Amino acid sequence: MAISVVMPALEMAQENGKLLAWRKKEGESVSKGEPLLEIETDKAVVEVEAPGDGILAGITADVGAVIPVGETIAWLVAPGEKPPAKVVTAAPAARATSAAQAAAAVPAQARPSTAAGVAAQISPKARRLAKELGVDIAQIQGTGPDGTITSEDVQAAANAKRGAAPTAAVGTTAAHEPLSQLARLMAERTTQSWTSVPHFFLVQSVDAGALIDAQKKLSQGTAAGTTPTITDLLIKVLARVLEKHPRMNASWVGDGVRLNPEINISVAMAVKDGVVGAVIPIANKQPIGALSVLRRELTERARGGRLRPADISGGTFTLSNLGMYKVGAFTAIITPPQCAILAVGAIADAVVPVDGKPGIRPMMTMTLSSDHRVVDGARAAEFLGELAGAIREPEKWL
Repeated sequence: MAISVVMPALEMAQENGKLLAWRKKEGESVSKGEPLLEIETDKAVVEVEAPGDGILAGITADVGAVIPVGETIAWLVAPGEKPPAKVVTAAPAARATSAAQAAAAVPAQARPSTAAGVAAQISPKARRLAKELGVDIAQIQGTGPDGTITSEDVQAAANAKRGAAPTAAVGTTAAHEPLSQLARLMAERTTQSWTSVPHFFLVQSVDAGALIDAQKKLSQGTAAGTTPTITDLLIKVLARVLEKHPRMNASWVGDGVRLNPEINISVAMAVKDGVVGAVIPIANKQPIGALSVLRRELTERARGGRLRPADISGGTFTLSNLGMYKVGAFTAIITPPQCAILAVGAIADAVVPVDGKPGIRPMMTMTLSSDHRVVDGARAAEFLGELAGAIREPEKWL
C-alpha cells in the first residue's frame, strides 16, 4: 500500500515549509528512517526521514517550492505499484462560489476592495504580520490555495512598499537585504513574543569557580573534543534544579498553564541567518557524558543545516549562553509556549567580598526572563536563587 510523503508540521503555528532538496531521486528505493528530503521551516533547516519503505514515486513538488503543511508531495510505493492520482476536490470551487454569491448580496460600496470583488481569505498568521508591518491586505493578491493570502504574500508586499519609498537623499540608494525564510520568521516570532508575552526579568551574579573546577575534573582522562563544556554543565545543573521548580518548566497554552512531565532543555545555537533551539530531551536524567555528546552532535547538525524535526521539538525551557562571545550580560526573549529562558554571560574575574575582604573571583551573570502569566516574581526568584546555589556546588547536582 502506498505511503504518502507530506510536508511536516513541527509546531501548531507553522503554515508551510520550503523544499530545499530531495535526497533521493524518483524511482529509487527508500528505507524507513532514511533521509528523504530537506526543508526549511520557521525554526531551522531540517532533514525529513522516510515514513516507510518503498520506491519514491509521484513527486509533485520541485526544489524551491513553498508547500502548505500536510500537503502530499510524493509517495512511497511497492515495486510495480503506481502512486495514487492527485485528487482535486470540489471544495475550493464551492467556497469560491459561496464567497462570490455572498459578495453579490452586499452593496458595492460595502464590499472589500479586492481584485475579484470578493473578501480575501487570509491566514491568521498573515493577518497578524500585515498588522505589524502596516500592510493593507486589500491590496494584496493571494498566492495560497484558493487565493488565500499567506505570510509570504504579506512580506512581499511590505518589501515592495519599502522599495517604492523615497530615498533619504537625492542620488543615493538605500541597500535592501532580502531575508531568508528562517531570518524573516525568527523576526516575526520574536516580535510576537515580545509584544504578547508579559516578560519580567531577574538578574543574579554567581561565583563560577566551583563550576570551572568541576569542568576541569571531568576533562581528566577524556579524549580531545569529548570533554564536557561549561555549557554542558549548565544544562545538567539547570535541568536538575527545574525538577524542584516544575512551574518554571511549564507552558502557557492560551487558557491556562500546562505542567510538562519532561524537562527538555532547548539550547540556543547560532546558525546562518538566525538562531535555532536544539533540544536536549530529558536533560535531568542524562549522564553528563551522554549529554555532552548529544549537544555536540546537535551543534554539528545545526551548523551543517542537517537538523531533524525531533531535534528542535518539545523544548520546555531555553538556555542561551553567549559567554564564548565575551558578553558580560544580556536579556533574552522567551520562546512561547515556554515560560522562561535563562541568559548566561561570560565568566570573568571581578572584585567581590570574600570572607569579609576584597577578593578576585570568576563571576558569571545570569538573567532570567519569565512569563508573568505562568510564574510570579517570588517563584522565579526562588528558582534563580537555588540555581545559583547549585552552580556554587555543582558536583552535588551533576
